[in-house]
Parts: sequence; C-alpha cells; structure tokens
Amino acid sequence: MDLVTVPAGRVTLSDRRTERRWTVDVAAFQLAPFPVTQAAYARVTGEWPSAARGAELPVESVSWWDAVRFCDALSRSEGLTPAYRVDDGGEGVTWDRSADGYRLPTEAEWEHACRAGTTGPRYGDLDEIAWHRGNSGERVHEVGGRKPNAWGLHDMLGNVWDWCWDQYDPEVYGSYRVLRGGGWFDERWSCRASVRRRSHPTFRTDDVGFRLARSVVTR
Repeated sequence: MDLVTVPAGRVTLSDRRTERRWTVDVAAFQLAPFPVTQAAYARVTGEWPSAARGAELPVESVSWWDAVRFCDALSRSEGLTPAYRVDDGGEGVTWDRSADGYRLPTEAEWEHACRAGTTGPRYGDLDEIAWHRGNSGERVHEVGGRKPNAWGLHDMLGNVWDWCWDQYDPEVYGSYRVLRGGGWFDERWSCRASVRRRSHPTFRTDDVGFRLARSVVTR
C-alpha cells in the first residue's frame, strides 16, 4: 500500500473531560492517505464485516482487535515484520517499535497528521473536507471523496472514526482505546482535529474504521 510520509513535529493534545493538555514530539512516520477499504480488508482476511457493502467504502464494524490483527496479517503477506505480538490468550498485545510492519497510528501521530501544519479546529472548510451528519445523507461514502489536507491525507475528519493505538485513560477506563476524526453521523462539532472518543477494543459499529501507519525504520 502506498503511504504518505508525515514529517516529524510537535503536537499539543487536549481532553475536554479532564481539561488536560499535553505536548508530544512526533517522529517522522508513514500514514495511509485513506482509511482501509472493504476491498483491501477482504483481500487480506476474506471477510466483509461492514454494515454497508461497497469495495471502495471504508471498512467499518471492525473492532480495535480486528484492526490489530489486520495489520499483522498484511505485514506477513508483504514479508514485513509484524508490529504487534498478541499473547496466547488473545487478551494482551505488545508493540514492537523496531518492526517495519503495518500498525495503527498513535493518537499524537494521528492529530499531527490531521492538522498538517494547521492550528485551527479543522484543516479546511468542513463541507469540503469531510462527510458528516449535515452532508452525508446519513450514510458512509467511498474513501477520497472529499478534499485532502496539505499532506495529501483524505477523510481525516468525517466518514468513519479511526482507531488509534493508545489507551484512552487506563486509570479510569481500563483497556478502552482512542478513536479520532468523527464519522458520517456526527454533528459538526465532533468533526475536529482535537476531538477524542473512547471505546472498548472489542466494540464494533458502522461508523468506526481504521487507517494504516508504518514506522520509519533505519537499519
């Protein structure tokens, strides 16, 4: 899969619930220009889990665990070192940061890539860059149908939420993972670069998908 190289940078994340802000330095990495499509997911897994069917629609109704296993399966199919190691019981996972295989972006990587050097709530006019509740017809759309950001990344806001690697707040929510970006059924306020959502890693619904990342590994 062709990925976009995202330059290194620094991003300040925020959480409305706790009113906390924190700054993260982000190393250069690669990110897919689109969410994983249903056709791509089926090629690797043989499965079509989505509620709406279409080859170029983003795959949805996939859990965080589904996304992790897809990343490893795709890595193996391309002769890359899998980024994740799932324990024998299927309950825990570790990230091998030296691996060159596919993975989920971290929350900081996601927001840095979404902003693409901008500092406002969005990287452009929302109706031009995103499918949201006001313009989607309350349905998911094919990837790439809206304008990309300055780094060539489409659908960073709207269409489907993206699973990220990070736990949301382990002390309060345990294993819940971060979702970013907003979806086709979300109001305008929810489709912003800073908005965080959380869900259990087994959760599946029709407005949640994922996109692929890879580390820039030097040998």
